[in-house]
Amino acid sequence: MEEKFNVLTRKLMWRSLLLRGTACLMQVSPPRTLHHTHFSPPSVRLLTHRLLHRSPGAPCGLGIWGKGHFLLHRGTRAYKKDAKFTREFPASPITVTDIKQYLRSKDIPFHDGYSCFHIPSIFVEPSARGDGASLFIDKTTGQFLCKDTLVEGSWEDLQDCLEVMQKEEQDVLSPQVLLGYPESVEEQEERERELREVQRIWSSSVPFSDLPEDEAQLIKTMFQITKISNATLKKFGVRLFKPTKSLVFPWFSGPDSSLKGVKLLSAQSTDTDRVTYNEATVPKCSSYYNLFGLPLVGRMDSEVVLTGHELDTLAVSQATGLPSVALPRGVSCLPPILLPYLEQFKRVTLWLGGDIRSWEASKIFSRKLGLRRCSLVRPGEYRPCPVEALAQGKNFGHILKSSIPAAHKSIVSFKQLREDVYGELVNTDQVAGVRWSRFQELNRILKGHRKGELTVFTGPTGSGKTTFISEYALDLCMQGVNTLWGSFEINNVRLAKIMLTQFAMQRLEENLEQYDFWADKFEELPLYFMTFHGQQNIKTVLDTMQHAVYLYDINHVVIDNLQFMMGQEHISVDKFAVQDHIIGAFRKFATNSCCHVTLIIHPRKEEDDKELQTASIFGSAKASQEADNVLILQEKKMVTCPGRRSLQVTKNRFDGDVGIFPLDFIKSSLTFLAPKSKHKLRKVTNKPENEVEGLEETMKKEEVKKEKAEKAGKTAKTPRTIKNPSTGNESMQK
Repeated sequence: MEEKFNVLTRKLMWRSLLLRGTACLMQVSPPRTLHHTHFSPPSVRLLTHRLLHRSPGAPCGLGIWGKGHFLLHRGTRAYKKDAKFTREFPASPITVTDIKQYLRSKDIPFHDGYSCFHIPSIFVEPSARGDGASLFIDKTTGQFLCKDTLVEGSWEDLQDCLEVMQKEEQDVLSPQVLLGYPESVEEQEERERELREVQRIWSSSVPFSDLPEDEAQLIKTMFQITKISNATLKKFGVRLFKPTKSLVFPWFSGPDSSLKGVKLLSAQSTDTDRVTYNEATVPKCSSYYNLFGLPLVGRMDSEVVLTGHELDTLAVSQATGLPSVALPRGVSCLPPILLPYLEQFKRVTLWLGGDIRSWEASKIFSRKLGLRRCSLVRPGEYRPCPVEALAQGKNFGHILKSSIPAAHKSIVSFKQLREDVYGELVNTDQVAGVRWSRFQELNRILKGHRKGELTVFTGPTGSGKTTFISEYALDLCMQGVNTLWGSFEINNVRLAKIMLTQFAMQRLEENLEQYDFWADKFEELPLYFMTFHGQQNIKTVLDTMQHAVYLYDINHVVIDNLQFMMGQEHISVDKFAVQDHIIGAFRKFATNSCCHVTLIIHPRKEEDDKELQTASIFGSAKASQEADNVLILQEKKMVTCPGRRSLQVTKNRFDGDVGIFPLDFIKSSLTFLAPKSKHKLRKVTNKPENEVEGLEETMKKEEVKKEKAEKAGKTAKTPRTIKNPSTGNESMQK
């Protein structure tokens, strides 16, 4: 029996390794939660086997956190610097039809919800289940969550559990079956430290009702919430942490509604008399899955207002009395693990803010929530964010009634687009997208980084394409642009090392004592990596990208590079036709997912002394036709001094501006710097075909002038014979 068990263990281990090598992501910041964890299918089968065949009374090793709250441990890390954390994805995507057919085959009743299937929980005794279905299955990923026990797992995990129940003829399965590997000592200490910090902050904070009236009013003025009453603050449990003058928003969760975390909000005034807010969460933001205001929602409530900030939720609740909840990370992300908590609502109004970014997020989030039940509050002069609307005395009822349905038809009229056009005219800077902080010259040409666009980037071999584009993407990621890297040419460890060096602006191998400091900061970035390497099938890559967009609300995908998408299975097919198909697929993905895709393509072989052009991109003209932006990293190979490299924008569909500016490479930090004094930006007005014709014509004219001057010089030096008409004599003249 023991030998068979060891064989089974080895098989499961190899199967786990194979699954991890198919289609998975590696996250820079590994999410560590107290009750949200991922269970691999091998561990379920192995631990189920152990549970069902262990001797009576043997300890299960399951930690308990609160009444009915199961603490599910994560895998052990060897040491702190090991940042390799992967999330497995199924080899083939799960479809709604697959889930329905499987549930029917097992005679499991289910309700087809907005974004999840609802089934009775298999982790709760039948007598305690009641009429409601408390286990939710995500329609897109198959991930499940039991709201009664807070047990979470993959679709494969749920299948394993149901198979065990059927085989053993059981009506209920203990959540202890889904036990992961025990935590390392370091992880356990960190988790306990975070829990102690949560309790310390909460016990040290003071309710507003206990503050002197003048102090409470001063704090409200600082946060611009003078219209928020003390009763509303008390209702939501908001307190003041005096040492840092920060508002404290609690996270209550679980069947016992115990305190799981806190968010601290501090206010700072700027030179323009505007207030900026700084947020900090304990536990860290990657583990902070909270819908602020959820404990106040009743079971019979069918309508909710979803906001992007806790202060907005306070304003909506006070002004309308409607249930309102706030997203944990604002408009940057809607974690799918929170979708089951929003399933009970027949109508969800998304009022995420008063700017273009919140409007774009509303349209994206409505797809996750279900278009047919969502309505969106369009930002505008008379519809600011809720907390500002309350301060200005706006009519909340009128604003909510004027919200528009998220579902739309394939054909629209200008009347329906009128407000969107006006919004773009009023908010030109926001429409232009996120601006780079390290490449100001790029801002002057492209204006910004926008969702839904396709950027094609090329440059000579060995010119530093990957190094430049990593800093290009890192710059945006540091400003909150959720980024997914698909590096098929170099491995993720090397790429992460490059980006970390660029992030720290120094060689960390020479300052190893600073590694943990910079690595901790780097972990907080919304940065993810695909674990593919070498040639890959385009469908597999697109499926992984789609999963990442759904799970992490990715705004920017970098593919390095296109040639690795053209695998060996296309040997007998025209390679240019294959490339056109791949480019078309990325173009469609960028548009449908409202996600910016940066695609690196190697150029054709050119002579070393010639600069690259748009026509130099490998393949047919489809790459430049489909792209919204075309960037070329130019390199003068015969030059070794500063000014050897330059970045040229040859296509800009947003406003047509193109241009070129020099780049200096700083080897110590692996970064590129645009010189300020030595060189000036050359900007060229775009012409038909989006080519830099003006620059080319100027260069051609200079060459013609040079040739004429050389010919004139040669002619002047060559002696010629001249005949005198009066005498008839010939003479030599230079």
